[in-house]
Amino acid sequence: MNFKNQNIRVYAGLFLSIFAFILMGYMSENETQVIAETALEDTTYVEIDTVPQNYYIANGVVRDSLLIYFGTVKVNQNLSEILLKFNVSYAEIDRIAKKSKDIFDVRKLVTGKNYLVFYTDDSLQKVESFIYEIDAANYVVYNLGDSLNIYRERKEVEVRIRVASGVINSSLWQTIVDNDIDFTLPMELSEIYAWAIDFYRIQKGDNFKVIYEEKYVDDKKIGMGKVIAAYFNHYGEDFYAIYFEQGDAADYFDENAKSLRRAFLKAPLKYSRISSKFSRRRYHPVQKRYKPHLGTDYAAPKGTPIMTTGDGVITKSGYSRGNGNYVKVKHNSVYSTQYLHMSKIKSGIRKGARVRQGDVIGYVGSTGLATGPHVCYRFWKNGAQVDALRVSVPPSLPVDKSYLEAYKKVKEEMTGKLDSMADPS
Repeated sequence: MNFKNQNIRVYAGLFLSIFAFILMGYMSENETQVIAETALEDTTYVEIDTVPQNYYIANGVVRDSLLIYFGTVKVNQNLSEILLKFNVSYAEIDRIAKKSKDIFDVRKLVTGKNYLVFYTDDSLQKVESFIYEIDAANYVVYNLGDSLNIYRERKEVEVRIRVASGVINSSLWQTIVDNDIDFTLPMELSEIYAWAIDFYRIQKGDNFKVIYEEKYVDDKKIGMGKVIAAYFNHYGEDFYAIYFEQGDAADYFDENAKSLRRAFLKAPLKYSRISSKFSRRRYHPVQKRYKPHLGTDYAAPKGTPIMTTGDGVITKSGYSRGNGNYVKVKHNSVYSTQYLHMSKIKSGIRKGARVRQGDVIGYVGSTGLATGPHVCYRFWKNGAQVDALRVSVPPSLPVDKSYLEAYKKVKEEMTGKLDSMADPS
């Protein structure tokens, strides 16, 4: 029995050896085909003259005499899995990873991102270059060889000017969708007008006109650039925003050369509704008695980020029975703000820490004396608590006098273009 088994193993081994010999001979005649079928099961094979990424050849990144494989990074796939299929050794992959560390961390390949492998069109089919596309415009090049060369490059980005307009019927977002406008535009507008318009209180009939940039690479849109100029009619009031650079600084200014930026944001978060306003006498839902409510309650889902409404220094950060988790910020000698009932305070937000307007300092919760998730936003002016919704906040710096003439020309050009656009209504 053992003798028969031994014979079977010998014959099986002999058969596999003969099969391997035949296969090797077949590969010598059909090597490209075999590699395409076995080494690259999850990669698309394309000829060099049909690959859309021939940008790299046209710009001298690699030679046009090379063959190319174009693929996408699979789930949990790493550099070794990709390059081993092209007969790149473990030692070479290790050399690539170590030298690439300060240029691009190869451990951070992203699922779905494109890569290209260029190899010689001969019997050796040696890999000469590996290119990983970080995004539509940026990529990292690995030129393999005795002197391994790794560097980042950026494709040429074309900027095109676009115009858009619309009337609010239900929401700004829906208007953007209905008019086939870049979906990031609402966020840009909300940031530009953050100090002048509460985008959670936009009403039906409000309308806007915008001149903005779109970015293209290889004739494909990759995203939105900056807003050049905008007009927003809110509650019958006109708001212009003109982008202007003065020296090393750039900001948005109105038709009177005043900055649209204010010392404080209109609200400290993206809220669902105002559940309770500033009052000298409000019935407390937990304590069941009338008492002053010297703040504004913004209801929002638990975990919603809470932002400081202005630059300043943290003066208090902690917990109290009534306030729950809270943070207080001193902005200057006149103004201070406080944020109560957080589910948690963001790491690093402690007494003495400096914060910038829009920085996240905590997250919505219902700690302390609260019946549901919200943030109680309190506002001090000259040591006295005031209604944040009614306080008049100071503007940021206007256009510098030395740039006024230059701004006037830009403003007249941009407002002229906005006014000449068709009435969105």
